[in-house]
Amino acid sequence: MTERESLPLDRRLRQEILFARESVYRFGQPTPLERLVLPGPGPGPEIWVKREDLSPVKSYKWRGACNRMALLTPEQRERGVVTASAGNHAQGVALAARTLGIRARIHMPRSTPKVKQHAVRHHGGDFVQIVLTGDSYDEAVLAAREAERLHGLVYVHAYDDLAVMAGQGTLADEVVLSGHGPFDAAYLQIGGGGMASAVSDWLKTYWPGIEIIGVEGIGQASMKAAIEAGAPVELHDLDIFCDGTAVRKAGALPFEICRTMMQRIVTVTNAEVSAAIRVLWETLRCISEPSGAMGLAAVIKERAALANQKVLIVITGANIDFLQLGLIAHSEGAASTASRSLRIHIPERPGAMLALLDSCLDGFNIADFQYGLHHPDEAWPVFTVTAEDEASLASLPARLDAAGHRWEDLSGAVDVAFRAIPLRGDLLRHPLFLRLDFYERPGALHDFLSRLIRDRASLCYFNYRQSGERVGRALIGLDFDSAGTREAFLASLPEQGEGYRSCRPLDEAATRRLIG
Repeated sequence: MTERESLPLDRRLRQEILFARESVYRFGQPTPLERLVLPGPGPGPEIWVKREDLSPVKSYKWRGACNRMALLTPEQRERGVVTASAGNHAQGVALAARTLGIRARIHMPRSTPKVKQHAVRHHGGDFVQIVLTGDSYDEAVLAAREAERLHGLVYVHAYDDLAVMAGQGTLADEVVLSGHGPFDAAYLQIGGGGMASAVSDWLKTYWPGIEIIGVEGIGQASMKAAIEAGAPVELHDLDIFCDGTAVRKAGALPFEICRTMMQRIVTVTNAEVSAAIRVLWETLRCISEPSGAMGLAAVIKERAALANQKVLIVITGANIDFLQLGLIAHSEGAASTASRSLRIHIPERPGAMLALLDSCLDGFNIADFQYGLHHPDEAWPVFTVTAEDEASLASLPARLDAAGHRWEDLSGAVDVAFRAIPLRGDLLRHPLFLRLDFYERPGALHDFLSRLIRDRASLCYFNYRQSGERVGRALIGLDFDSAGTREAFLASLPEQGEGYRSCRPLDEAATRRLIG
């Protein structure tokens, strides 16, 4: 055993971070540290953000992968490397492979977003081979380990390796050298624990009084489980919304550091992470992947207790699938206002829907409106309404009760989320379906219904969701008592009018598809 190997693990890690300075910056430059001011009333902490999303691979993972591969012997480089990754670590390995001229075999789950696969090929070029294996990171690891055994390749671990951890720890070295410290607290997200362990070790060395708080997703808290059990344990179920930190079992080496360096671990929900992603966009114009926003999510959660403290967070990555942005933007957590989804009973007759809008829902913003005729005498429209604060929203049930409406809370309901809108075609007499584009302003939708539809037809279908655009889009179904009344309505309906940009009827084929 060498003298270095005989040192305690935390001292060995600090020494390796010093050595990592010599290799990491061959592959990329230090990332900036920026100030973030939380929106909203009330005091809050002074937040400094380490922008690892601006690194060569849009994630901190380049540091560990490049440091590890730079230390390979000539014989190991000749053999080539193999790894498993859900995306970010793979890009770091690819960058190092191309720079150093080393062949790399990278196993990724079949579900890995195309954006991450393309990024690996971009950084690695002809030096990387992507092998899509299994449906999870764990299956990819098993396949990569088998390739290591069969082909004599060198396995480059994503987090449970001292050289990888040391490379990741160089981001903390940059924080110390920035001149913006010392910090009262650092909120560090945890996957396998490589980054969190190295950064906490380095920060504690220079600022012994700093509080280190680990952050994990509530459905993927493997380090929390390890600390409670006294050793790394495997989680049975794993939430993968924050895919960059979705690790079933914490690393053995990171665990030894984290259990002594961290004062506590905070868990955050997917909704809280989505809200943090929105804050990052609105303050720094940064689009973070879910795991990258976990530290900020925890800070927002503990905002009141952190008033007047100086806090460090790390945006660990920005490698997000473009399609996931839509899911996050429409999630309950990302909403800038309080919201509630309610199913409200009204009689099935002309004017009843408009009367509800005029009375109980007056003053509320309708972010989502779903309705389909499915009973001859009763209607149960579903509204998602928003208000600037919870107190205003809390007054709505009392309004409904006072007006004699039956109602139920469907916030978070699966059928509402998937927009399962029932419509019975056999109850329709002379239907007309309209594509409406209206200007998004308070009262615009109400004005359209009031001016053009009141008492002329029954509303039989409504499908609308607020998108954040200046123009709202809705699909509306009207039912008339006669074909003549319907044709007269169509003849009097201007394609453009006050408050709306266009209103056009669906063609017969689309109408048939709607009513079956």
